[in-house]
Amino acid sequence: MEMLRAEEESARERLSLETLTVHPRIASWREAFRSAGIKPSEFRASIEAMTRRALRHQELPSINTLVDIGNILSLRHILPIGAHAIDVVTHDLVLCRASGEEEFVPFGSDQVEHPVSGEIIFKEGNTVLTRRWSWRQANHTMTLPTTKAIEFNVDGLPPFSKYDVEEICQELMGVVKQFCGGQIHYEILTRQNPRIAIKR
Repeated sequence: MEMLRAEEESARERLSLETLTVHPRIASWREAFRSAGIKPSEFRASIEAMTRRALRHQELPSINTLVDIGNILSLRHILPIGAHAIDVVTHDLVLCRASGEEEFVPFGSDQVEHPVSGEIIFKEGNTVLTRRWSWRQANHTMTLPTTKAIEFNVDGLPPFSKYDVEEICQELMGVVKQFCGGQIHYEILTRQNPRIAIKR
């Protein structure tokens, strides 16, 4: 938790609410959302919402070590890092456009929602794990004390390069290894490499 509080303070020293939307690493997500038909002022990318919260001196909740690590590195580098428990997953994980028939139960809720047809979603089978690309996460793959396998999505848009994303993945693996142990590896998904096999 101390590392999370320290990263929030670092964000406040480096950034301001007044200029946040023009910061290159936030502006790229706002533009990507606009290009996908998502209003960024109505549905903020997770990294913008998280950073705004830190800048308003609203502490991020310390949920568990793995989630905290993702949040710490998200704030440190200003990019979305989402964690999903994959020991509960039985289908392929896919980033795609929604049909609108998929089901989504938001984190902390028991109400079933359906994405808008054409919305960018991260899903498993017919179950939505994240709505609007990097906006809101589901209960289904929530990280729990009993979780034995997890995957982190490190979502890099320009100005991040592939090399930058790889460096952050290496840093993430190092921190996870330090505090949690386990077997860890990473792979990079790109337009040229659109599929990977997840090892559990």
